[in-house]
Amino acid sequence: MVYKQYFHIGVAVNTSQGLVVPVVKDANLKRMFELAQELAELAQKARDKKLRPVDMEGGCFTISSLGHIGGTGFTPIINSPEVAILGVSRATTKPVYHDGKFEPRLILPYSLSYDHRVIDGVAAAEFTRALGEILTDIRAILL
Repeated sequence: MVYKQYFHIGVAVNTSQGLVVPVVKDANLKRMFELAQELAELAQKARDKKLRPVDMEGGCFTISSLGHIGGTGFTPIINSPEVAILGVSRATTKPVYHDGKFEPRLILPYSLSYDHRVIDGVAAAEFTRALGEILTDIRAILL
């Protein structure tokens, strides 16, 4: 097993030729707006068929979304040698029972598939819980 000392995040992009996964290198060293800008540029390169092989190499983790096509849930498959993939579905407003009454809440279904040889279930559960907390108040990561 080779432990990488970087965070390169792949993001699945739908193109006329199918899915491709460009990789944002050193994502942990970039601010949110830098990540968004780089991802937009990579996605456009993918759609324009201008990605180079180096643009799709080195990923540790991938994010995939079916939300734009109406997906309500799925089990993403890990692309070796990556160790995990996050599948994000379409957000919908649903009634949630809270403090004795129903309140409308935006619900974002997501699932994490991971390689148990590298990540144990407790760490994965803690990650998904922490991600849910962060997404509940996105302002926390934007500041």
